[in-house]
Amino acid sequence: MNRMFVAVIPPESVIEDLDEFLSVRREAAAFRWATAEQLHLTLAFAEHVPDRSLDEAIERLETAAGRRTPFALTVTGGGAFPNVAEGKVLYAGLETDAAEELDRVAAGSRNALVKAGIEVDGGRFRPHLTLARTGQPVELSNWVRLLDAYRGPSWTVSSFALVRSRLGEGPRKRPVYETVAAFPFGHSAI
Repeated sequence: MNRMFVAVIPPESVIEDLDEFLSVRREAAAFRWATAEQLHLTLAFAEHVPDRSLDEAIERLETAAGRRTPFALTVTGGGAFPNVAEGKVLYAGLETDAAEELDRVAAGSRNALVKAGIEVDGGRFRPHLTLARTGQPVELSNWVRLLDAYRGPSWTVSSFALVRSRLGEGPRKRPVYETVAAFPFGHSAI
């Protein structure tokens, strides 16, 4: 079994800009901060992907990506899950003029996995980049206000990736992410 997700991976320049903004602020809180290599926009998550389903999932994801068109995305603002008063996850927000296309990309990713016989976890799609986890519920309104002052560089989203997540195998027991395949938009196998 594989733990996997489909994600948009921001380019290095976008991650570096966000990392620079956060670097001087991280010491102010004892959160479990995501590393630069862990920053991504999750489109679909599947905790248990059987090896036998992997080839079909890749084929279906390639078809789904081929039906999509590139769009601009910007990291800006932020929030907390489940809410700012009792936050356990601090995240950076995402902005696009192509919200419907982003929703289609997420829905197509989820549908591709389901059609390959893979159970997809999670609820409604809420685009964000997870920045930190708190462990215990924490009042995060000051952090969200700080993120509201941030606006990173825009980039063109033109692909997504299927990523394997190996829990606890990285430094300090962090997960290790391995890109299994990348899927460019507008290049369907059909």
